[in-house]
Amino acid sequence: MLSLMESGGVAFLLALFLTPLWIRFLTARSLVQRIREDGPTHQHKAGTPTMGGVIIVFAALLGYAMGHIGTSVVFTRSGILAILAIVASGLLGFVDDYLAIRNLRNLGLNKRGKLIGQLVIAAVFAVLALNWVHTSTQLSFTRFSLPGWQLTSVGWFFLGAFVIIGTSNAVNLTDGLDGLAAGSATFCFGVLAIIGYWQFRHFDIYHLHASLDLGLVAVALVGACLGFLWWNAAPARIFMGDTGALAVGTGLGALCLLMNLDLLLPIIGGLFVAVTLSVIIQVISFRLFGRRVFRMAPFQHHFELRGWPETTVIIRFWIMAGLLAMLGLGIFYGDFLKIAKVG
Repeated sequence: MLSLMESGGVAFLLALFLTPLWIRFLTARSLVQRIREDGPTHQHKAGTPTMGGVIIVFAALLGYAMGHIGTSVVFTRSGILAILAIVASGLLGFVDDYLAIRNLRNLGLNKRGKLIGQLVIAAVFAVLALNWVHTSTQLSFTRFSLPGWQLTSVGWFFLGAFVIIGTSNAVNLTDGLDGLAAGSATFCFGVLAIIGYWQFRHFDIYHLHASLDLGLVAVALVGACLGFLWWNAAPARIFMGDTGALAVGTGLGALCLLMNLDLLLPIIGGLFVAVTLSVIIQVISFRLFGRRVFRMAPFQHHFELRGWPETTVIIRFWIMAGLLAMLGLGIFYGDFLKIAKVG
């Protein structure tokens, strides 16, 4: 428990106190956000520094490392792999953000370039998860006991790659309003930190040696997102950019895969799933029927165009994210009670 507190606390304080320094650095070099002209009126946000995800990644990395100092927690391959995936996606997002600023428009890497980068990261993660970490290939909500859900190594490779690409893009789509992605992700990582600690305390049920180390990764991301949210909350003084969105999304997917929560991920990260589905529905509807279901997708902007103030959209979506994350935790704990025959 001390290691979890240390990891989260260090990450929170680093993000809280380093972010304003990073804001000054970015502002002095005109590394600021370009705003799309279509959709809700956000032109007042033009000139806000971006690439705040650098602080999230750095704070989470240091928080995770500090959680091992002076404690009995050891570094595991699973924890290291999750952190490496987060850093790699953060670097890809950084390149995207930097190119967008350099090109003086709200577009960085082209779709093909970004997708290739994500495919490489996702493929390397899946290969290492299978051959270095030796993660379970059995689909599971909470444990290894679902009969008939065993995947082949090739099947799990494609699943793992799909999850990493899907979650990184899902958080990226959600990151369009001040603090929405950071606040929503905090709920998800908070639940994963609790689950990691619970799996550690009940090894005889979950048989996951790296559970506590993965819990450290999760709680470090909680601290990093919360510390950053202090400055990212409306009205935002800095945006996380693709640097943060891709890293946070990858962290969410990687943790769920390595903690054997494959099927619980769509519930814990339910808000991100809903945002992504709104885009898919919009595209399918327009291409097949020539009609839009939403005034704008992702659908957080639909509610803005209907007259909801931005802060109202953010807070209501935070409520949805929190409820869905807690539902995932409830399913996990209900399954534990069933196994332990308690209550």
